[in-house]
Amino acid sequence: MPQPAPHVEPDAARPSTPRVTAVAWRRLSGKAPSRPPAGATFHTVSAAATVLLMLVAIGAVIHEPVLIPPLAASAALVHGAPTLPLSQPRNVVVGHLLGALTGYAVLATVGSSPWATALAGAATIALTLLARAPHSPACATPVVVVLQHPAPQSFLPLLAGACGLLVLGEYAASRIRRNAPKYPAYWW
Repeated sequence: MPQPAPHVEPDAARPSTPRVTAVAWRRLSGKAPSRPPAGATFHTVSAAATVLLMLVAIGAVIHEPVLIPPLAASAALVHGAPTLPLSQPRNVVVGHLLGALTGYAVLATVGSSPWATALAGAATIALTLLARAPHSPACATPVVVVLQHPAPQSFLPLLAGACGLLVLGEYAASRIRRNAPKYPAYWW
């Protein structure tokens, strides 16, 4: 007759978390997407570079900085992942304008500081979500406003125009390349 196994008290000092083996980790981590074809990469980079260079050229002509870091990040999204909701025209334009307005509101109420930039970035996340226009690069726009204090009468129209140029650039680029996904998936 088999004898019952002796009762062993669990070790209180040792946590009872499960161990993740290498096999389980591979299952959890998934696989990275495949590299896009060289032609598609060249097309994407060419379209993004053209728009970014146009923003720089416009800025040089009018003696105002038009290309700001958040717009370069927007170009990466719009040209690199044109089918994502974050890349659609509504999200790009509304997101950046809400970010700029939030930056001006924070600047007017609490002034310019690293704490204010964090507050403005977080508020922009909330406002873009409420407006159904999330666009992650737009959360950096209020940081530019709070830290650099650009004049709103020139900054806001330049920002809106730059966003429009990004959108129209990808609209044109998606029509030039035969197999590219058509941009935008929706306008508004």
